[in-house]
Amino acid sequence: MLRRNFISSGVSWLTTTTVVLSETRSQKVTEIVVKKSKRKLYLFNGDQIIRSYKIDLGFAPEGHKNFEGDGKTPEGYYKIDRKNANSKYHLSIGISYPNPKDRHFAELKGKLPGGDIFIHGTDKPFRWFQRDWTAGCIALSNKEISEIYNLVKIGTPIFIEP
Repeated sequence: MLRRNFISSGVSWLTTTTVVLSETRSQKVTEIVVKKSKRKLYLFNGDQIIRSYKIDLGFAPEGHKNFEGDGKTPEGYYKIDRKNANSKYHLSIGISYPNPKDRHFAELKGKLPGGDIFIHGTDKPFRWFQRDWTAGCIALSNKEISEIYNLVKIGTPIFIEP
């Protein structure tokens, strides 16, 4: 009897999950919002959150990325500008950092702004158990980046908040 109830509830959960995922896939992602302080990434369709994810950030996560090697994740408005199916970190989605303002600030200080900021998966399973381990990127589990990779199009706006 207990096994039947477990199987029955499992089938119900699976059906519900399948419906939610297929509804999400049919909704267009119009923007991405990252809240660094909450370690969360949200996918939006208009003003509706359609998915949310726990994330890790750069190894020095507080504040805006200013220079190459500072370990910070950028803050501000950017766009998704590329996708890499052959990433060292499972899959990756490029963020258009640095923008002209970022470049200008770094130039004024005589430094490089850095670049190659991505939303990506992990290169090793143990990485997911570390906190804020990237060089400035936004990291998720490989399963989650696979889902996001399929939902997000190049050109999608991304807002990264403190």
